[in-house]
Amino acid sequence: MTESTPKRLFILDGMALAYRAHFAFFSNPIRNSKGVNTSAVYGFANTLLAILEQESPTHIAACFDTSAPTARHKLYPEYKANRESMPEELSIQIPIIFSLLEAMNIPILRYEGYEADDTIGTLSRLADDTKEFHTYMVSQDKDLGQLISPSCYLWRPGKRGNDHEVIDLEKLKEHWGIERAEQVIDILALMGDSSDNIPGLPGVGEKTAKLLIGEFGSVENLLANTDKLKGKRREIVEENAALATLSKELATIDRNVPLTVTLDELVKKEPRPDELLSLLQELEFRAMQAKLFGRKVPAARASAPLPADDLFAPAQPQEAPAPAPRPQQTGTGQMELFEERQLKTVDDIRHEYIIADTKEVRDAMIAELNRHDSWCFDTETTGLNPVTDTLLGISFCAEPHKAWYLPVSGAEDLEAVRPLFECSAEKIGHNLKFDLQVMRTHGIHVSGPFFDTMLAHALIAPGMKHGMDILAESLLQYSTIKLSDIAPAGAKKRELDTKNIPVEVMGRYSAEDADITLQLSAILKKQVEESGMQELFRTVELPLLPVLADMEFTGIRVLPESLEKASIKVGTIIEDLRTKIESAAGHPLNLNSPKQLGDFLFGELELVKKPKKTKTGQFVTDEETLSALAPLHPVVEDILAYRENMKLKSTYLDALPKYICPQDGRIHTQFHQMLTSTGRLASQDPNLQNIPVRTEQGRLIRTAFVPASGEYTMLSADYSQIELRIMAAMSGDSAMCEAFKEGRDIHTETASRVYGIPRDQVDAVMRRAAKTVNFGIIYGISAFGLSQRLGCPRSEAATLIENYFLQFPGVKTFMEDLARQAEQKGYAETLLGRRRIIPEINSANKTIKSAAERTAINAPIQGTAADMIKIAMINVGKLLEGTRSRLILQIHDELLVDLHKEETDLIPRIEAAMTGALPLPNGVPILVEARTGDNWLEAH
Repeated sequence: MTESTPKRLFILDGMALAYRAHFAFFSNPIRNSKGVNTSAVYGFANTLLAILEQESPTHIAACFDTSAPTARHKLYPEYKANRESMPEELSIQIPIIFSLLEAMNIPILRYEGYEADDTIGTLSRLADDTKEFHTYMVSQDKDLGQLISPSCYLWRPGKRGNDHEVIDLEKLKEHWGIERAEQVIDILALMGDSSDNIPGLPGVGEKTAKLLIGEFGSVENLLANTDKLKGKRREIVEENAALATLSKELATIDRNVPLTVTLDELVKKEPRPDELLSLLQELEFRAMQAKLFGRKVPAARASAPLPADDLFAPAQPQEAPAPAPRPQQTGTGQMELFEERQLKTVDDIRHEYIIADTKEVRDAMIAELNRHDSWCFDTETTGLNPVTDTLLGISFCAEPHKAWYLPVSGAEDLEAVRPLFECSAEKIGHNLKFDLQVMRTHGIHVSGPFFDTMLAHALIAPGMKHGMDILAESLLQYSTIKLSDIAPAGAKKRELDTKNIPVEVMGRYSAEDADITLQLSAILKKQVEESGMQELFRTVELPLLPVLADMEFTGIRVLPESLEKASIKVGTIIEDLRTKIESAAGHPLNLNSPKQLGDFLFGELELVKKPKKTKTGQFVTDEETLSALAPLHPVVEDILAYRENMKLKSTYLDALPKYICPQDGRIHTQFHQMLTSTGRLASQDPNLQNIPVRTEQGRLIRTAFVPASGEYTMLSADYSQIELRIMAAMSGDSAMCEAFKEGRDIHTETASRVYGIPRDQVDAVMRRAAKTVNFGIIYGISAFGLSQRLGCPRSEAATLIENYFLQFPGVKTFMEDLARQAEQKGYAETLLGRRRIIPEINSANKTIKSAAERTAINAPIQGTAADMIKIAMINVGKLLEGTRSRLILQIHDELLVDLHKEETDLIPRIEAAMTGALPLPNGVPILVEARTGDNWLEAH
């Protein structure tokens, strides 16, 4: 290499590449002969090999995040808060990717307090400064665009090793419509980023952000010239100036990471052949092994184990799955990054899809369906709201490759098929809850039994995606017709105009949906049976389906005027707090700026001598820090109250009215049946499960949730301390079981035992500490965690935990048994056999293993509570059939009922339906507390 030839530095965005590879194979993952998912490692390795072979890097490194919080998290605690946790099958592969990089002799760069982007930014800056490098950032992350320079590029991987795209400065400017790369930051600040939870400005998308930065050049210049804006846009920018500034800080990559390596240390080195060969053999990457080592392959050395000693030990050796087919080399000798699968389409298979657009064809369809005791149906609507959108048609299928599509043009079509939906045949569908509500909206109550392919797959493969298109590819090797390919674009962005799709085209699309769903049901029924969870699916999840559909359809009445009044009241409280805080400060203060707050609290007031600082030198002002400082100065308490009220106002009081349906004045939240790993229900659009109840302002929200009319009252029925009762019952601890059987207050009982005093001498402080220990034990709380919650020395917290286990030895044994069983089986399970797969339980990394053990302890308890409330909902749903009362909401361990005032005799029967839902072992009783009121707050 001559002096004039630039050096070539490749920086891998490690975690982004691992995620990309994992999800590329999500519908049909690569597994080794012991059933372990190796997709992320395989995809990562192929990208790496493609770069080494085709790009001839002179220098190379891989950058990864750490689990430690960054300055962005401390600046804005909600940063990345909406991200789902890493899939279990991916997390177990990260240490293997590290081993791969080590075997390839490629440096791994991780720095606590910094993201991989920051490390990449620092490396690229140093390389640019030398004038000797061309730097290539290997990632698909748009945020890295801000780093692009005349000598730094974004190398975006494609679907194949040689199918990549290099984004240079000119392409970046053209795409974003900017003059300088750093303006990417300004655009991101205005439009926000949902993946990182960067707020941006309300109502400002990418298009508007580009226009504003194109005109003003930067966020700062925009904020300084808001007088040049007009109308609503000016109002939005001025009211959210602090938000824009915050968002820009969050979006800015830190290019000053304290690196522990120099660029010279990143020179590409030769791999370590023995380690690499051993790893590839363990992973069973045979084609890759042959490619790198040829035919003369020596036996792998036993002295080079993977990061986890028994990572590939099968959970059930006698049923280890066969190895998945491996991608093959192409004729050119270049390996495919992603295996090409030959998927069939509707044109490859003989089929009969019939449009039932005449009475004769419709009658023939009905007659045919009546000859079957099981058939599939699917509705087609103008949108995703089953209550307000228009029904376009219904498809039916009773045997593979033959289906009908019934265009719905009026009541006559629906009345003709009403007997079908009300008969006793099994109704099959994918996401049936939606279809049941659509039919309810049009006056038809669909009778069971049901089979939902989405729920079936979610039960047996909770870590995967469950879309019908994905299942068709992975289970049937079939590519379905996509709605986006047949629907014209709508007036709004991302909207599809389904109502203008020709009937013949829609009929083919919908009939195929019903056909494929029927075929999937045959496979999934067998898989559910083989999973050992058939009884759970048959007796809990499927019967719950119509109950949830009814609840969503019914909704809960909400008074917008109450929310408005509460919003005004809280707004006044916020302004009073702002005035009070600024008065204490003696000058105006931007309370939404962590920097200004930090300077005030620690620079002006000097509350502590050595305050915590972020990596960038800014004072830490998160909730945990301020809570600890609250006793030192009254203004800190006011700041905490200000933040709490701001969040309450924006998240609930101002947001909930948007979800009220104008047709009936109700909120129709969506319940996700198996979104969580424990089986607990999740609420969305809006999320009603996190509405606060402990603060006065939080309780204001619940007063807006009211009964259907003056003829109704609201009933709240709540399980009392259910998770503690389940722990007592499953552990069989004699002292804890006895306390519940005799009706004692379990927290007072615990305090009496751990402090060694009579129950009548337990004070409120002791009971509170015991309560914290009781619930903390379920989640594997440590002495440090308990000391933080109680505000006591760690030694005192450790003594409390030690005394707890001395007094309740059965609980300790139970927890140890759960962890050991999870190690042996690879999963934890509830009383009803619901499984939580925990592959990390055998990790060699102590931190990962410890977290997995806590999951193994908590999952059976929380999962059993989830199973219990689901059965209770089924029982209550049956009980309310034929009455005027309706089940309307489920919040954790609480059920809400619109109770007709003439049906108050239902209250003890509802309590009985809940207490008898899932009897607990060892005679531990279940207690349900039921109350009524004129709104949710009164009832609760």
